[in-house]
Amino acid sequence: MAESRLTGSSGGRGADPDALIGAARDGDPRALARLVSLVEDSSPQLRSIMQAIASATGQAHVVGLTGSPGVGKSTLAGALVRHYRDHDHRIGVLAVDPSSPFTGGALLGDRVRMQEHATDDQVFIRSMATRGHLGGLAQATPQALRILDAVGFDVVLVETVGVGQAEVEIASLADTVLVVVAPGLGDSIQAAKAGILEIADVFAVNKSDRPGSQEVIRDLRTMLAMASYGPSDWKPPLVPIAAATGAGIGDLAAAIDRHRYWLGASGRLLDRRRARTREEVSAIALGQLRQRAGQLPGASRLDELAERVCAGKLDPYSAADELIGG
Repeated sequence: MAESRLTGSSGGRGADPDALIGAARDGDPRALARLVSLVEDSSPQLRSIMQAIASATGQAHVVGLTGSPGVGKSTLAGALVRHYRDHDHRIGVLAVDPSSPFTGGALLGDRVRMQEHATDDQVFIRSMATRGHLGGLAQATPQALRILDAVGFDVVLVETVGVGQAEVEIASLADTVLVVVAPGLGDSIQAAKAGILEIADVFAVNKSDRPGSQEVIRDLRTMLAMASYGPSDWKPPLVPIAAATGAGIGDLAAAIDRHRYWLGASGRLLDRRRARTREEVSAIALGQLRQRAGQLPGASRLDELAERVCAGKLDPYSAADELIGG
C-alpha cells in the first residue's frame, strides 16, 4: 500500500465512525489509515468506534514477531506477507518502532523495507511509535489490532521494536508468538537467559544459510530438551529459514497454522484472548484514572499530596487512596 494512500483523512476529522468502518471493510485504505490514526491520537471518537466494531472482532489470527535487533524481523515480516498473499489472505502489519525524540513519530519506518507490497490493496502496513511506552509495543497497539480484525484481515503481523527482555509484552498480545533468532549475534543461551525465548510458540532461525546457524539450532534444541512439557502441551517447533531468499517460509507458515489449530482444539485460544482483553481493559482504566488525576479541581491536589509524601507527612499508599477517593 503506497505511503501516499496511507495519509490523509477520509471524510475529515469529524468523519462518521460507521462510515469509516464501512469504507475500511470495503477496502478503502484511506479510511483504514484514518481509523488507526484516531487510535494513535486517542481521539474522542475512539469510544464510539470500539463500540461499533465490538461484535465483529475475533476472526483474525495475530502473529507477534519478536527478537533481538538485527535478526531480520522486518525482512521476515515481508516474506510472510508474500506467502500469505500467495494464498489470497488479507494481511495487516503493525510495525512498532521507537519514537523520534523530536516528533514523537515512528523512527525506523519499517514500511520502507516492505515496498514490494506497496501497491497491494489487500495489504495494510503501518508503523506505530512506542511514544515512550515500554515493553516493545505501542500503547495503541491493542485497539489498532481490534480495528484490523474487525474490518476483515485474516492475519495480522505485529513486529516489535526489538528491545530485549522488556519485549515479553508481545506474549500477552499475540495468538502466536514467533521468536526470531539468528547466528552471529552472540551466545543463544545468553539470549535465552534474557527472557524472550521462553515466550515462543514457534522459533524461527533466520539466516540459516550462514555459518553458525547449526550451533544456534543445537543450542535451542538443548534448551527445549531441558524444558518440561506435558503430553497435551505445545512444544515450540524450531524452523530454519532464510527470509531474504524465502527459504523455509512455507514451513514456518505451516508451523504457525499448526499452532493456530492447537490453540483452537485445546481451548487455549480463548484463554489467551481473554487474558489479552483483561490487560487491555486494565490499561484503559488506568489511563482514565491518570487522566482524571490530572484534571482534578486545580490539579494542585496531586501536587499537594506529593508535597506531603516528600515531607514525610504521608505515605504514598495513603496519598493514592486520597487521590482516588477525591
